[in-house]
Amino acid sequence: MKIPPAFLRGGGFCGTMDAEKSKFPKEAIPISFLEAIIEATAWGMEKPKAYGPFHLIFTFVGLAVCVCLAYLLRHTGKRGNKVVLLSVGIFLAVTEIYKQLFYYYYIGDHSYQWWIFPFQLCSVPMYLCLIAPFLKEGKVQSAMYHFMTTFNLLGGLMAFIEPSGIVHEYWTLTLHAFLWHMMLIFVGFYLIASGRGAKTLKDYRSSAVLFLVLAAMAFIINLIFWIPSEGSIKMFYVGPAISPLAVFEQIATTCGWYVNTPIYLAAVSLGAYLIFLPVYLWERRKKNVLPKE
Repeated sequence: MKIPPAFLRGGGFCGTMDAEKSKFPKEAIPISFLEAIIEATAWGMEKPKAYGPFHLIFTFVGLAVCVCLAYLLRHTGKRGNKVVLLSVGIFLAVTEIYKQLFYYYYIGDHSYQWWIFPFQLCSVPMYLCLIAPFLKEGKVQSAMYHFMTTFNLLGGLMAFIEPSGIVHEYWTLTLHAFLWHMMLIFVGFYLIASGRGAKTLKDYRSSAVLFLVLAAMAFIINLIFWIPSEGSIKMFYVGPAISPLAVFEQIATTCGWYVNTPIYLAAVSLGAYLIFLPVYLWERRKKNVLPKE
């Protein structure tokens, strides 16, 4: 029986992939349906340059769409809010599954890549958008909303300011990264526009507490999977692995991860506060109460 090309290593559904460029051996070995899909969609591309045409066009058009859509949805009620967040959560979950399969089958050649374990700062909205709509109104749900309008909005914006982490040599991975972080920006703006975001110092503190809780969970995940990942797992970049982030990598290398971690957490918290500050000042101005100097 002849095996269809789509189910042979080195070939895709359309037969467009060159066997020499494939990560798989050239031999015609039957593969799974999922693996065939991954191979068929492993379209190579020249990695977009920072502040090149691809990056700039996608950034400005994407930001415009996010702001406009958030504004249009600003009057969304409880039911509509549930639909919006669940839609975003499902989109993020489906695309993340594709990404995980791509790295497992194609990049890792059937070896799991622990460094992309889905529990980074920018991964959190996938879970929050799927969980928050089903929670009762209260401190926990509000803290999730506040977190997405501060820390996650910071993560989304920073990804486009320093885009090295979202550009890849494959179209699907690059589009996944760009769309993912645009979704973070949209959700942040949407929650702010609809009045569900962080508006007071108390709101910011609740988001900061959630951030620290998630960072602690990430550290535990790093410890649990430290051996199977051979030290490559770096969730939230809190250690014990050395952080790959510019300045923090130098601090961790020189002084140790245990010195770098609190500095990194403080820096991220400060960045989130700066994202929160304009909204806070705007809310104060609306109440005709200017902050004391």
